[in-house]
Amino acid sequence: MKVRRLNHAVLRVRELERSLAFYADVLGLETVARMGTVMAFMRAPGSENHHDLGLARVGPNAPPPNERGVGLYHLAWEVDEIEALREARDALERYGTLSGASNHGATKSIYGYDPDGNEFEIMWMVPREHWGEYERSAPTGPLDLQAEIKRWGTRAKERLTART
Repeated sequence: MKVRRLNHAVLRVRELERSLAFYADVLGLETVARMGTVMAFMRAPGSENHHDLGLARVGPNAPPPNERGVGLYHLAWEVDEIEALREARDALERYGTLSGASNHGATKSIYGYDPDGNEFEIMWMVPREHWGEYERSAPTGPLDLQAEIKRWGTRAKERLTART
């Protein structure tokens, strides 16, 4: 048996409505189904999945995620255009939950936390034909988002495509 891909993730959250609002605002996810006040399912625009994220309410007294314990480190959400990382950064700054930005060579990433302390990544992937030395490495360095947008933004990608 071989899996094809990860289809969805389910997170435990303290307050369902607060989490639904956060993920709708920051990631643009839409609620597609609910199980009363205990669970909800959200889908990314253009996704072919029934849902990409499930949220299960566990109540206001639930302990926070433990950074030193076994469990999920973070989820990574991919965007189609590098300019979307600027929007993600701005949204996370509005919430006061931006936790970082990294250049991983083949990917450029913004990191943040949801209202319950679950970390996630919003990432843009460099076109495969430009991975070069990063084909088999995953470095972590500082992200100069403006420089990367200038290099890989929509207009820059059109110029790269026209040259090949």
